Amino acid sequence: MSTEGSTKAILAAGGANLGIAIVKFIAFLLSGSSSLLAESVHSLADTGNQGLLLLGGRRSRRTADAAHPFGYGRERFVYAFVVSIILFSIGGVFSVYEGIQKIGEPHALENPLWPIGVLVVAIVFESLSFRTAIRESNHTRGSQSWIQFIRHAKAPELPVVLLEDFAALVGLALALLGVGLTIITGNGVFDGIGTLAIGVLLVLVALVLGMETKSLLVGEGANATDVTAIRDAINAHPDVEALIHIKTLYLGPDELLVGAKVAFASKQKLADVASAIDAVEASIREAVPIARVIYIEPDVFVAKGKGNPSTESIIIRAAD
Repeated sequence: MSTEGSTKAILAAGGANLGIAIVKFIAFLLSGSSSLLAESVHSLADTGNQGLLLLGGRRSRRTADAAHPFGYGRERFVYAFVVSIILFSIGGVFSVYEGIQKIGEPHALENPLWPIGVLVVAIVFESLSFRTAIRESNHTRGSQSWIQFIRHAKAPELPVVLLEDFAALVGLALALLGVGLTIITGNGVFDGIGTLAIGVLLVLVALVLGMETKSLLVGEGANATDVTAIRDAINAHPDVEALIHIKTLYLGPDELLVGAKVAFASKQKLADVASAIDAVEASIREAVPIARVIYIEPDVFVAKGKGNPSTESIIIRAAD
């Protein structure tokens, strides 16, 4: 995924959220709308989240050292997970609490035109931010559906921004509905119901983000397409007798670790095996450019019933 595209989407979302948060909060002070208060906190939390995503991207680019020999690429996963926690706690739980309070103690809105105007303007700006996120995501989404893209993307920034902007737009629509019904009926309960609905929405989005980023933190391997490309690159080398097994792991969104045990002819010289391994590594990197860390363990193919039972059942041939 393009880091430049992710940064562009983050900056667009962060700028929009900060401006909207300020205007929403001023409108809340003038109108007393709990929906606007919930939306103010939501936008403020989203602004902080964009800052965390940028910080995670910056920290992930640090050079590998003795304490972290594989680098800091997973910092981006960590900060995306923190974003999901903030969205759940500050955005979702606060809004649920505020909505329940408002339903229990409803009151009419003051200066009702303020919240309507602010919400309409906020919808326009959030739509522009959402459009930027969609445009940047389309550069790497390919033929995937939006659900597939969010579930399988290894770089967390664009899925996070997409879900945040989507939740923001739906939340604004709910706030507009709650405020509108409150103005029409004079019953502040509708404002509280809108606030509660916003909170439930944010909690659900946070749970989705949390589950997806948790999977990346635990450690995900390459997708089936990349595994097949790596396997084919290994088996294509003339000196390779068989690929015994292969394991992959994402060290960061743009860096894949590949470990493989490969069978070579038993009579090959060590120098020839080393040369063949170098060629295989080059072929893997050509097939899957993000495969930057590669470890290949040479072995000798043993026919079934004649040797090591640990290898005879897990041979992976090109025809598989």
